[in-house]
Amino acid sequence: MKFEHLVEINDLTNPTVDVITREQLWRGLVLRAELPRMFVSYLDDAIITERAENSITRTLKYGELQITDRVMFTHLQHVDYDVAAQKDIPHSFLRMSIEEPQPDALFVRFAYDSGHSAQQDAENEMYNEYRKSAYLEADVETVRIIRELAEAGRLNTLPS
Repeated sequence: MKFEHLVEINDLTNPTVDVITREQLWRGLVLRAELPRMFVSYLDDAIITERAENSITRTLKYGELQITDRVMFTHLQHVDYDVAAQKDIPHSFLRMSIEEPQPDALFVRFAYDSGHSAQQDAENEMYNEYRKSAYLEADVETVRIIRELAEAGRLNTLPS
């Protein structure tokens, strides 16, 4: 299943909403990778097992289920989550891209690829609609948390 959508960050038509910067948004997306438990309430644990200049490898624990992924950072542009095939989980990929069609008009494009074939997608159409809805809800929640952190001044520096 391939699925993508945009989430608006700054509503420039609403003067009562604080405008967050591209840098603050970037720091929030990095924080989501570094400290995912802040963003995913049902995640039991997240351990960074490897750190490189522009990537991390993590093990995420959801009860008995463990998922290892690699997160790659392209500064101020996008964050890529690559989940290698493991046990019953096929290879999958998520890219969170910052888009700015005009100054301060920030959006994040969330692009998912579940790794399933077209035939598998057709067989799982009902489940995929549920998955799309869950992804959208989680992504809107991610942006809500990033906005809260930015407004509280917590995204003025990268996490250490």
